[in-house]
Amino acid sequence: MAKTVLFLANGFEEIEALTVVDLLRRQGIEITTASITDSVEVTGSHNITVKADTVLDKIDTGSFDMLILPGGQPGTTNLGNCKKLTDAIIKHNDAGKDLAAICAAPTVYGKLGLLQGKRACCYPECEEGLLGADVQTTEVTVDGNFITSRGMGTAIPFGLAIIERFCGKAAADDMAKKIVFNK
Repeated sequence: MAKTVLFLANGFEEIEALTVVDLLRRQGIEITTASITDSVEVTGSHNITVKADTVLDKIDTGSFDMLILPGGQPGTTNLGNCKKLTDAIIKHNDAGKDLAAICAAPTVYGKLGLLQGKRACCYPECEEGLLGADVQTTEVTVDGNFITSRGMGTAIPFGLAIIERFCGKAAADDMAKKIVFNK
């Protein structure tokens, strides 16, 4: 089964992060939450504090099939300013492994130059951060090893796209039905 990790930075968007974690765990996809700080306690952009499974310094990012970034501010800025994380993202991309991001977070990939010639979407008003990308306005955009999405309102389709990547369309459709979500 796939092994994924979702990174949490202070100021992350709670719904975008926790919806993905919930959906993947329901599906049986291994997902680890990792704080980019030295504390497992991370406070979201709406003052909701969660406890991550671990911290970035204690994991081998190369052992994961997919790295996932939730949006939110200043969470996205904090993710993009974390050199250990951005180095891991570059290595992950160079290895052809999957990268996913929602809301403002796809701009982390864009600013690293990883979206050149790729179709990608993000939160409206953040498009300038998708450097070199063919900007889309779909709920979720899949291109090669990238899955991007637009915001809190697209968190379920984003999570379902990740399920589809690892388990197939039928599994994603079944999960949508189980959670009473009309795709």
